[in-house]
Amino acid sequence: MAYPTPIYSGIVPAGALGDELGGLTRRAFIPRMIVQLYKSSPLISALLANAQMAGGGLNAVTVPVQGAAYTTASWGDFSGSFSQPAVTQGAFNAMFNLKLLICPIPFLGMEGFIQVDHSIVPIIDARMNDATYNMIDVLATALYNNGGSTNNAQQLVGLPGAVDDGTNATTYANITRSATNSWWRSQFTNNIGGGRFTRDFLLTYINQLVKATGEAPTFGICGFGTWTSFATDFTDGERYNYMVGQSPGKNAKASAHFRALEVAGVPLYADPYCPEGTVYLLNTRYLSLYLHKMGAFAFTGFESTLPNFQLGSIGAVVTVTEMVCTKPKCQSQLTGLTGYVNI
Repeated sequence: MAYPTPIYSGIVPAGALGDELGGLTRRAFIPRMIVQLYKSSPLISALLANAQMAGGGLNAVTVPVQGAAYTTASWGDFSGSFSQPAVTQGAFNAMFNLKLLICPIPFLGMEGFIQVDHSIVPIIDARMNDATYNMIDVLATALYNNGGSTNNAQQLVGLPGAVDDGTNATTYANITRSATNSWWRSQFTNNIGGGRFTRDFLLTYINQLVKATGEAPTFGICGFGTWTSFATDFTDGERYNYMVGQSPGKNAKASAHFRALEVAGVPLYADPYCPEGTVYLLNTRYLSLYLHKMGAFAFTGFESTLPNFQLGSIGAVVTVTEMVCTKPKCQSQLTGLTGYVNI
């Protein structure tokens, strides 16, 4: 992309005088880079804020999970007799491999010579800053797209793999979601179809999840169009309170609509990475992002590119991570909603 020539308008004259000023005068820069590319994600923010540390070893995150009863209770009579107990297998290992995400950062030798003592925004600072947000963007994208019908074994396994009943992800963490292992299945309602997305609608599926597990989800996530459609169900219930003697335009202001929506104590958030028409109800007690203690957005340092016959340096930001769901049964996925706003 070519950088623009000076704009000749306002107090900057056009013609020969403008060209002369353009050759003799520096631009008045704001020494700050305003990033235009990336989006914030409530889910990735929550996972990073509560991330767990992992170490080395094969299957670096291995979690014993109980999928069958160890004991059997029975009613007794006056004699106090009971049936001989059987020894049964109840434990299984849910095994997770960490995934490697690398963002290389190049720095050409001539860039350093040109910018030294004359940089407005050091290009190496811009690349270092970009590396973090680029990696977060890649992580957030994988969280909503990898692990279900689309599965890349080298990428982080996201919600489509963790929150499924075996329809798209027949195996998760090396445990099959067979009829025998129904305890490893999430609540999954596919192809819900049209109709308005309302509070009563969401309450039905919250209660479905609570009935199946005895535990309420921590929060729900959907796309912005889906969330906007849902918000309209709250609009008729809005109320404006004014104090006597005060006008809305002077000492008070009227607020319309909401920034957070809550049903049965479960807040629903909008995430720009979440596919429209899909709603996830998540229990973060059993959902965590694990980061390797040596690879949690770690910087390798710069190394010379002279062995490649080039004057310059290259470094990398490294993240070794995986999202771990230790109780898929407490998570729910609703897909196929069509009654959302197209924004």
